[in-house]
Amino acid sequence: MRIIAGSCRGRRFDAPKGTTTRPTSDFVRETAFNLIGPVDEAAVLDLFAGSGGLGLEALSRGAGRCVFVDADRAACRTIGANLDRLGLVGTVLCQDVMRALASERGSYDLILADPPYDFARYDGLAPHLTRILAPDGLVVVQTAAAVEPVLEGLTVRTSRKYGSARLTLFER
Repeated sequence: MRIIAGSCRGRRFDAPKGTTTRPTSDFVRETAFNLIGPVDEAAVLDLFAGSGGLGLEALSRGAGRCVFVDADRAACRTIGANLDRLGLVGTVLCQDVMRALASERGSYDLILADPPYDFARYDGLAPHLTRILAPDGLVVVQTAAAVEPVLEGLTVRTSRKYGSARLTLFER
């Protein structure tokens, strides 16, 4: 996998070994950031981060800071190694996403979420995302193409299918 644009454009990064992580393809990442637009100086939260590809892309494109959250220790080690390899700075929280969100007190301009395709706890996720999303912020959720996530309290800006994946963008 590689960074699509920004200061690290074309540089490669790794995904965790095994089958527990489903990295976002280069095409879907590029499409997501075309929909998101500029992220200059944005505060970014990358949930269910896996390899960290979405957050790494945001940092490469000029985001001010990024917090990566994943419960899998191998994924957290991989994100740390990817940050080091690319010369980027971010914070890695190796803990359950719901637990991390429950204790989060910051505000984020961009929240990226790529949960496992069998994830079904959007009703539990929504109140936390609504609370920490900046007034003009954006939440991007990647799901299986057949799934149309609902985040109570947020409005769908757009929802588009790309092969087996769907990107849904939410705003206040």
